Amino acid sequence: MFTGIVAAVGSISQLESLGPDAGWRVHVEAPGLGLGDVVPGDSIAVQGACMTVVAVTSQGFDFDVSRESLACTVGLDAKGPVNLEKAMRLGDRLGGHLVSGHVDGVGKVVRYQPEAESWILDVRAPRSLARYLASKGSLAVNGVSLTVNRVADAPDGCVVSMNLIPHTVAVTTLKALVPGATVNLEVDMIARYLDRMLAVDSAAGDGTSRSSDR
Repeated sequence: MFTGIVAAVGSISQLESLGPDAGWRVHVEAPGLGLGDVVPGDSIAVQGACMTVVAVTSQGFDFDVSRESLACTVGLDAKGPVNLEKAMRLGDRLGGHLVSGHVDGVGKVVRYQPEAESWILDVRAPRSLARYLASKGSLAVNGVSLTVNRVADAPDGCVVSMNLIPHTVAVTTLKALVPGATVNLEVDMIARYLDRMLAVDSAAGDGTSRSSDR
């Protein structure tokens, strides 16, 4: 489990193929993360995606990413900066919201511009995620916990608008976003479970059996 509060920005510095039609072994330089308590088998969120550490060095760590994960995420298959967060411990302060590190979908930035002292970030979310997004709800964007200000529905999904304070811009990779960029999205965990519960209750009421259309 994670909180969506980025602990450090690292950098993917090396990618090694794991074989034909396989994924990559990825090395991340992360001197600011604090790796003294990290061992192989630990979980670290990289751009919002939970990855298992397979090796640790004094300045970074390695993880393996499968083709399946690469198909469902962005930002894990190229060199460059990445948001990092170690898994939370029981008893840790929950500064953002409960985040599982399981990316639900990929969104596209439609607006990113300064407004007064902050920045406005508008992201188009796919139709499969629109039902989970609500004003004043939570959304993790590239692993960063953000509060949704507005939701504008559309036939192909919705556009969610969020406000980024200067601190968030300064300490995460969101500073580099531009319109057209793609981002990893994870919806609120509670919304996901509520949707499933309502679907099951509805199915029981009409005597049918069906699953959520996520």
